[in-house]
Amino acid sequence: MQVLTIWPGLLIMFFMFDTLEGYIKPGSPEEKLVQQIDFSRLPVHVAIIMDGNGRWAHQRNLSRTEGHKAGTESVKEVVEASARLGIKYLTLYAFSRENWKRPKEEVNTLWKLLYDYLMEQKQVLLQNDLKLKVIGDKKGIPYPVRRELNSVERQTRNNQRMTLILALNYGGRQEILEAIKKVLKRKSKPDEVNEQMFSRYLDTAGIPDPDLMVRTSGEMRLSNFLLWQIAYTELYITPILWPDFRRIHLFEAIIEYQKRERRFGGLGEGKNDR
Repeated sequence: MQVLTIWPGLLIMFFMFDTLEGYIKPGSPEEKLVQQIDFSRLPVHVAIIMDGNGRWAHQRNLSRTEGHKAGTESVKEVVEASARLGIKYLTLYAFSRENWKRPKEEVNTLWKLLYDYLMEQKQVLLQNDLKLKVIGDKKGIPYPVRRELNSVERQTRNNQRMTLILALNYGGRQEILEAIKKVLKRKSKPDEVNEQMFSRYLDTAGIPDPDLMVRTSGEMRLSNFLLWQIAYTELYITPILWPDFRRIHLFEAIIEYQKRERRFGGLGEGKNDR
């Protein structure tokens, strides 16, 4: 498992960011990429496996904690750029169930960093009309952090600009198993169980499946992330390590996404079956 936590900056945003006007420097590489984006066909939901903090730090003879801290700059850019572009849902894989295998000191430090930033950034989410949602097993999250997560979720529940979804203490297989248990408790008849009904028992109930999933650091695996939801998601793998991932790389991912023809198992218009 290579999913790396970057909590120090999960909720750092700029105050009152609006559109792309004034955000992209005229004549810059970013502007040239933005001009290629079809804003009528943006992915509604982007999910990101943020990988590479440890390797980034190792390459620089730094501690893993320094790698996590460096990754916060990427989070700031990706969250802001996504909101400015008009992405409606952004899911960040922040801490997997397997991440508990990390050294205790590292894990404890990361939970504390998340707590500190939750306390500091509540108003930023509210002022930018961003909604926070947590998926995963909250019961396993340390109580002080869980309390603040619940508080921020309540305070931002009516925000509509973009939903920022944090996958914390999350595992795709575990999510599916928990959904099955809920269905069994409902004592549903076999004929009553279909994809739509089952989806209502997942952590992501009411959220559209990801259109685009980005994984940094070049690893070619899903790492137990949104296994049910990504059945027809377009995958974009980049060798860029997460602390080096910036808005220009997000723009590149969206442009690549828009070049693809999404068939959902059928045939494209005017295409032969291949």
